[in-house]
Amino acid sequence: MFSKNMLHYKLYNHPTSKEVVTFIHGAGGSSAIWFKQLRAFKDRYNVLLIDLRGHGNSKKGFFNKLKRYNFKVVGDDVIEVLNHLRIESTHFVGISLGTIIIREIAERFPAKVKSMILGGAIMKMNVKGQILMRFGNMFKSVLPYMVLYKFFALIILPRKNHKKSRDIFTNEAKKLEQSEFKKWFALIAEVNPLLRFFRLNEISTPTLYIMGEEDHMFLPAIRRVAEKHASAELEVIPNCGHVVNIEQPNIFNQKVISFLP
Repeated sequence: MFSKNMLHYKLYNHPTSKEVVTFIHGAGGSSAIWFKQLRAFKDRYNVLLIDLRGHGNSKKGFFNKLKRYNFKVVGDDVIEVLNHLRIESTHFVGISLGTIIIREIAERFPAKVKSMILGGAIMKMNVKGQILMRFGNMFKSVLPYMVLYKFFALIILPRKNHKKSRDIFTNEAKKLEQSEFKKWFALIAEVNPLLRFFRLNEISTPTLYIMGEEDHMFLPAIRRVAEKHASAELEVIPNCGHVVNIEQPNIFNQKVISFLP
């Protein structure tokens, strides 16, 4: 039974595996963006797909009542689902903003996180990213949110081979409401202090970063983090942009499954 005050989720039970893999999408997406992972993973593991608040099917109930979001609130939503399903610990797989949510959960609930697979991970906003955030803050109350979203998607995923990822995320983002976009955008715009804390403070949770070679905004910072943090590994996928699970799904799936027990 779903509570109107709980995130929407879908759990695929495996007949023998004891391992649970929980997938967390990015801003503007939904659990639907894992369609190229679902078959490969549910044949091996128990798979939990979650729609973050305001995304996918997690739109009703209490979600619209808060005027502002923070990463504690968003992370607590996910923990509530795990507790409801009596999942004591899980492997997390995230993409883009979902990687920040997973890292924040690992900080506060380390026993819940067996490992982290962070695709298109965000650990620092470079100068271009910070300029984009300021631009978005200036115009988020004036321009329709899809205009901004498409603009940001083109900056982050500029190449022809990134078009499929852009299209999928743009189509998912159309399901958001303007008010939800503003809340999530405000959350992202204030993320730098949290990312700085993550870069400086290593945790022992086994971590695999999977990045696209063409992820020009976020790969440089992840290279530096992976070099400094002993618990972290880095895989860079050639000819691939930010949304690695969609653009190179076979390689992504193989790297993740090799990393998992």
